[in-house]
Amino acid sequence: MRKLFYLTLISGTMSYSSCANATKKESATEKTEVQNQEEWITLFDGTSLDGWRGYNRKDMPSAWTIDDGAIKINSSGQGEAGAKDGGDIIFDRKFKNFELTFEWKVSKGGNSGVFYLSQEIEGKPIYKSSPEYQILDNVNHLDAKLGVKGNRQSASLYDLIPAVPQNSKPFGEWNTGGIIVYKGTVVHSQNGENVVEYHLWTDDWKNMIEKSKFKGWENFINAGGENREGFIGLQDHGDDVWFRNIKIKVLE
Repeated sequence: MRKLFYLTLISGTMSYSSCANATKKESATEKTEVQNQEEWITLFDGTSLDGWRGYNRKDMPSAWTIDDGAIKINSSGQGEAGAKDGGDIIFDRKFKNFELTFEWKVSKGGNSGVFYLSQEIEGKPIYKSSPEYQILDNVNHLDAKLGVKGNRQSASLYDLIPAVPQNSKPFGEWNTGGIIVYKGTVVHSQNGENVVEYHLWTDDWKNMIEKSKFKGWENFINAGGENREGFIGLQDHGDDVWFRNIKIKVLE
């Protein structure tokens, strides 16, 4: 993995206090404008889904719930986006240069992902425009054995670059994850180690896409669109998966 420069992923818990008695539901813009007074923005605080909505929807799919302080996508048993009222979700604000941290765990054989720089394109799924940080039970899900050199295992850039070292914990245990996007350089981290680094919009990026199943996906090749910014998204792949302590810091 090339290291053109070093970015340190900040660990630990940063707290943000909000008014518990607020009666007006906060929009993502209102929520993050207040929190921008702090270094970190809390995207999910364990108690409220304010700021989240379905991809290409104005409301929140009911298959997503809050379970013991975590956002949970409840298994449909029907594969990707197979729930009656499921589908991928996004936080309703675009980010450009940022550091995202989160925790995740999966059920046995669980599969999901964290999307970033996503565009909302009518009639197109989120993955058509978005790189994906893979979330997976590497032991029990078939995807871990597919792809090339483990590039579908957890924390990998899905189906493109494997996470090295592969240090995920077993299903049912919490993992820490991180994504840094800064002026085209992207770093994935897992359980305290940087495991992927690559560079968007470069010749290397375009050549890699040309040789992959994403060949010809213009919105994917140009991830982030004209302004090189996009939504953070969580994937419904039909399995029980939990996310918590989702925080972001804007890097400018």
